[in-house]
Amino acid sequence: MSALQPLGSVMPSRQNAALTPAQKAAIIVRFLLKEGADVPLERLPDTSQRILTEAIGKMGFINRETLADVLAEFAREIEAMGLVFPAGLAEALQSLEGRISPQTAARLRKEAGVRQIGDPWERIRALEPDKLLPLLQQESTEVAAVLLSKLPVAKAAELLGKLPGPEARKISYAVSLTGQVTPDAVDRIGLSLAAQFEHEPLRAFEDDPVERLGAILNIANSEMRDTLLAGLAEDDAAFGQRLQKAIFTFVHIPARIGPVDVPKLTRDVDGDTMLTALAYATKSGDEALHSSAEFILTNISKRMAEGLREEIAEKPAIKVKDGEAAMNAVIAAIGNLQATGELQLVVDDEEEDEAESG
Repeated sequence: MSALQPLGSVMPSRQNAALTPAQKAAIIVRFLLKEGADVPLERLPDTSQRILTEAIGKMGFINRETLADVLAEFAREIEAMGLVFPAGLAEALQSLEGRISPQTAARLRKEAGVRQIGDPWERIRALEPDKLLPLLQQESTEVAAVLLSKLPVAKAAELLGKLPGPEARKISYAVSLTGQVTPDAVDRIGLSLAAQFEHEPLRAFEDDPVERLGAILNIANSEMRDTLLAGLAEDDAAFGQRLQKAIFTFVHIPARIGPVDVPKLTRDVDGDTMLTALAYATKSGDEALHSSAEFILTNISKRMAEGLREEIAEKPAIKVKDGEAAMNAVIAAIGNLQATGELQLVVDDEEEDEAESG
C-alpha cells in the first residue's frame, strides 16, 4: 500500500500532467482491483481513503494512452524504491515481533503510547476460548453479543456452550439486536476488549507452577518426591494438594492411560528399558507398581507379553536406582506422546468438574 503514497507528491508526466495526484492514485487502484489484486486500502488514513473514494467516483473514464502513461510512471516509482520501511512505531514493532524481546517491545509501546494491535479484532479472534470466556461473563450483554458476532462460528458456539443457560439465552437474544450497530462502535468495543490483554503483565513462564513442578517431580526418585510433597503439604496445603493431583508416576498408568494407547509405549520406549521397568515393578513387592506392570502386559500383543514375562522371570534383581530410572523413562515417553497429540490422558470426573469450574 505504501507504493501508492508517492503518487501524491511526485507526478511529472508528459501526457497526464493535467491529472491530480488523487486521480492518478484512483487510476492505479481501479486498475489493480480490476486485475483482482488485494489492495489494503483500510491501512490508509481516513482522509486519504475519503479523497481516493471521491476521486474514483468522479473519474468517469480514461483512454488507453493515459492509462499506460500513469501505469508506466507508477512502475518507475516502484522500481526506484530500494527499501520500504514500516509506517510508524506500531508497524515497526509488529514487523519485529518475535525478533526482539517482549520486555523491550512492551517498554517501547508504553514510552511512545503505541497500542499493541492494529485491528483489535484480529488479536481477539486469535485468543483461546478460556481467555475469551471471562470477557463474555464480565461485559454487558450488548458488548458480549458484539464479541460473539465477531468470532469464528465454531469458537462462538463453543463459548456459548460454556455459559449457564439463562446467560447464554440473554446474549443470544442480544445478537439479534446487533443489526444497527455502527462500524465505529464495533471498533471501539474491539479496542476496549483488546486493551484488557494489552496491559497484562509479562510472564516468564507459560505453564502453571503446579504443572512445571509436577513435571519435575514425575521423574524424580520416589524418596525425594515423597519428602518434597510432605514438606509442601505443611508449607502450603492448597498448593501441595494441587501438586499431588498433577503428579503422574508409574503407579498412575492404569488409571490415566487408555488400554488402546499402551502399545504406543512399547513402540517408543527402548526394549531393554521397558523390560527393566516391568521387571522392577513386578518384583518390587509394591502392589501398585505390580498392577501397573500387569496393566501394560495385559494390553500389548499376547506374543510380546509372553516373551516379556519369560524375560522378567529370568532377570536378576534390579537396583532401585536402575528400576526407577527405567520407570521414569516410560513416564517421559508418555509425556512426549501427549505433547505430540498421539495420546490423551484419561481425566476422572472430579478433575473434569474442577477444570470446568476453574
